[in-house]
Amino acid sequence: MDLLTMLNAFFTKFSELINTTLVYSTALIFGALAGIYSERSGVVNIGIEGLMVSGAFASAVGAYYAEEANMGVWSPWIGLLTAMVFAMIFALIHAVATITFKANQVISGVVINFLAAGVTLFLVKVLFNGAGQTETLNDVFSKWEFPLLSKIPYIGYAIFTAYPTTYIALILVAVTYYVLFKTPFGLRLRSVGEHPSAADTVGIKVKRVRYIAVLISGLLGGLGGATITLTTTSAFSHNTISGQGFIAMAAMIFGKWHPFGALGAAVFFGMAQALNNFMRLFDFSKNIPQEFLYMLPYVLTILVLAGAVGRAKAPSALGEPYDPGKR
Repeated sequence: MDLLTMLNAFFTKFSELINTTLVYSTALIFGALAGIYSERSGVVNIGIEGLMVSGAFASAVGAYYAEEANMGVWSPWIGLLTAMVFAMIFALIHAVATITFKANQVISGVVINFLAAGVTLFLVKVLFNGAGQTETLNDVFSKWEFPLLSKIPYIGYAIFTAYPTTYIALILVAVTYYVLFKTPFGLRLRSVGEHPSAADTVGIKVKRVRYIAVLISGLLGGLGGATITLTTTSAFSHNTISGQGFIAMAAMIFGKWHPFGALGAAVFFGMAQALNNFMRLFDFSKNIPQEFLYMLPYVLTILVLAGAVGRAKAPSALGEPYDPGKR
């Protein structure tokens, strides 16, 4: 094999790795953005996993019934909308518990995780005659190719041939940055997460802003779960998410609650998952137990959090219920 052939093979495999990384990163990007909105407003959201579970379930159900109604290629888009609405219901529960009733935010988030897991599994059995998962979808998202750009050698396939949800996630990273740092609403949201009493004194409705932020968090978390169902698994079961919400939280913290930082961290964790598939292409991987390859993203999550949490500065009022009577 000559050098040119070897280089071509290497860059081809590398472009496949980048493309797969984007596939795995997309759900993490949505989940990390969900956490940023909620926690920037001062509300801890341990329940991202639950939001993603609810979104994965609702997207499967919504897309399935859209297929039954012969909606064809519109079915996955209906699934996305269903996921956003259903996940926002769970986010609303979290908001009511933590903002109105001032419940412990960590405990409330854990409850959301358990509630979403239990409710979705129960509804799957009710809707699909006791089955352990939803019906496999026929109409799911396929990868889009950007005209001309997708034809660029190696780079075209790596970046410009992707699922529509990937492009939506990348756009929302930029939108989130603009909203948080360039708009009055973003200033209000960040102010209630840093110093709610001061925000209140200048007329900002602290509870209202936090409610909006948590509901946006639910919408984005639902999109994250739906992405997995509508691009990768084509169905929902109890292990569809498998801790992706917690990895998304790690990406949020590693990215220091900043949209672009979270994007970079999500891509990092996404590549860790993509390496699992990539390494199987090589003969030496046969000597590595598959369990080690599967655990790689989670081990990296723990290591990153262990090293990053001490240096990452969370919003000052994160986790503190706002009481107007206290200044």
